[in-house]
Amino acid sequence: MELGISGKTALVTGASRGIGLAITQALAAEGVRVVGASRTITPELEKAAAATVSVDLSTRGGATAVVDQAVAAVGGIDFLVNNVGAGDPDGMSLGGILDVGDEQWQRVFDLNLFSAVWTTRAALPNLLERKGAVVNISSINARVPTGSPVGYAEAKAALTQFSKRLSEEFAAHGVRVNTVSPGVVASPLWTDPNGFGGRVADAFGVTHAELLTNIPGQFGIASGRITTPEEVADLVAFLLSDRAANINGADHVIDGGTLKAA
Repeated sequence: MELGISGKTALVTGASRGIGLAITQALAAEGVRVVGASRTITPELEKAAAATVSVDLSTRGGATAVVDQAVAAVGGIDFLVNNVGAGDPDGMSLGGILDVGDEQWQRVFDLNLFSAVWTTRAALPNLLERKGAVVNISSINARVPTGSPVGYAEAKAALTQFSKRLSEEFAAHGVRVNTVSPGVVASPLWTDPNGFGGRVADAFGVTHAELLTNIPGQFGIASGRITTPEEVADLVAFLLSDRAANINGADHVIDGGTLKAA
């Protein structure tokens, strides 16, 4: 299928690994010049992206500056993918409401919601001029709250609503906005035994390997497996493309059948 996006430009946040890296690689394979933004620049990102920006996107200054740097690097922005999210698992409590203070709430919202707000606002003049498209990476936890970390599901719910607001306001001006909401994805967040997945395994008193094996059954994933980053990336590339020219304001779930409501 010809997507019709070769020669376009894109800014992808949280691009160094996992879903963000897969999106960068998928778009680059379609001929898109991608600026990959992340706090840490990995060799894999440098190989796939036309340009990279090392930035802390949980700050207003970082989120605004990355747009200026992306425009300078590739001449403008046709596509924006707000993928950065989750957060540093080492800095977040897996406890409940009474165990978590304001600092965690603020940190989770800054990275999972306000980074997208700040980056989108900065990119909109370019996107309007070029009649571009935005995809925000949310989560099925925006619909079904997760137990921990506190604040994550709430921030993703707000991000999904932010996408809907954008889609309503800017569709008449030629800018499309959609949301992609994955379930559990085989990204380092879950697959790295020293990351969030490892902490969850410790909390449940199982090995990391046992946790990964049990996730499909534990989460009720109808397909019997978790989603790959590449599958999420393919969906994002399609939504940005000419093939999705009249898809706007929709939340696209990719979770193997985890959500049971129609």
